[in-house]
Amino acid sequence: MNRVRPAMLVDAPAIARIDVETWRSSYAGLLPDKYLVELSEAARRRQWGAEIAHHPGTVLVAADAMGRVRGFGSCGTARGAIAGLAGEIFTLYVAGDHQNRGMGRELLLGLFARLRARKLESALVWVLRDNPSRFFYERLGGKLVGRRRLPFAGQTVDTVAYGWPDLAAALKAQARTGGSFPEG
Repeated sequence: MNRVRPAMLVDAPAIARIDVETWRSSYAGLLPDKYLVELSEAARRRQWGAEIAHHPGTVLVAADAMGRVRGFGSCGTARGAIAGLAGEIFTLYVAGDHQNRGMGRELLLGLFARLRARKLESALVWVLRDNPSRFFYERLGGKLVGRRRLPFAGQTVDTVAYGWPDLAAALKAQARTGGSFPEG
């Protein structure tokens, strides 16, 4: 059984490893190879450690039955709200060998619960338009709410935003389908 919980400093190395691995596998062919090859686990470990230390509760991890971190996500106030959506899912990644086991869903629902605990009742997430994983958000009720082109590592990438205008309703709908999620 998976367990979603707030990240602790001790989780930073596992988060960094998953972060680098999933960027390299998910974005191969979508982002410049040079950028992906040069990703640094050590740098990401420092970044995630600082985020966990300075913003407790904004990073969640999904752990397997043995307690090993297999996925993570982060959230907060939307950076440039679209369509009045107040919260934002900044990251959500699950190790490749643990995908399609419900961890991503549990993490997303946990992040929704965190946002609601902060009185952010709606949310959006930005994803690369050409990333097939974007359909995960559609399956969980996200509606296309925006598009933008961003300069990234020397090229321009197309992104799309999915939104949930009512997180309480999204959590309720997912609970009916058997999902569990941590409250606030």
